Amino acid sequence: KPSEREERRGRWATSWRDRMQSLLRLRSSLGKLGGGTAWRALRRSMFIEAHPTPNINSLKFHPGRQVLEKGTMDFPNARTAMTSPLAKALFRIDGVSSVFFGPDFVTVSKKADETPWAELKPEIFSAMMDFYASGAKIVGDEAELNSDTMIHEDDSEIVALIKELLDTRIRPAVQDDGGDIHYVSFDEGTGVVTVQLQGACSTCSSSKVTLKSGVENMLMHYVPEVTEVVAMDEEINEDPNDPVIKQQKKFVEEMTGEKSDKGYTTPAC
Repeated sequence: KPSEREERRGRWATSWRDRMQSLLRLRSSLGKLGGGTAWRALRRSMFIEAHPTPNINSLKFHPGRQVLEKGTMDFPNARTAMTSPLAKALFRIDGVSSVFFGPDFVTVSKKADETPWAELKPEIFSAMMDFYASGAKIVGDEAELNSDTMIHEDDSEIVALIKELLDTRIRPAVQDDGGDIHYVSFDEGTGVVTVQLQGACSTCSSSKVTLKSGVENMLMHYVPEVTEVVAMDEEINEDPNDPVIKQQKKFVEEMTGEKSDKGYTTPAC
């Protein structure tokens, strides 16, 4: 009759053998995705971190590796995601409204007051893990990266300075919040700079605070010709009874010295 020690050893060996067989089956199935690429990614124990942004409907996901070699890419809807396998995969998740790629992060925005993040995050994690395991390119060769702050020969000295400030002083802070800011135009007659905000910033109700206290103040300080900074996107719907909106309206009135029932609206974050 085998001793108790031998029985424990036999049970352990059986359990170990079963686990190894399961692991080998998993390795075989993952290898079919791309010649073992998925298995190698799994062995590296890819860890994705999710971080909140000022926009409660957007989360910033860090895959622990480079997302874009340079620049950023914005996918405000599924139709614009045709050039990116990862963006397409994320848009297949019910409740996702927009996707944004930064240098080392992916910002995913959801439709307000629909699916909670507790349900969406596991699906987003899974989609990103599957994509990186496949070894596919994050964007196709036909995709065009934004080069809005590239200084051209025909740019005036004022425009060149505005672009440099946006690129070196303002953009890093905006990207920390899961978005980006792009130069659109400068009206030399009125001194108005038009910008476009993307990612988590494109639907954030706190956008006016950032534009007035951050972007506009800095540009006006370094470029006296600038009189105002506005966002080009459509206005977002705001609840006038929202305490956050009330506080922002008060802030804008103090900044501009003007009082208006409509307040100041812009979709930037």
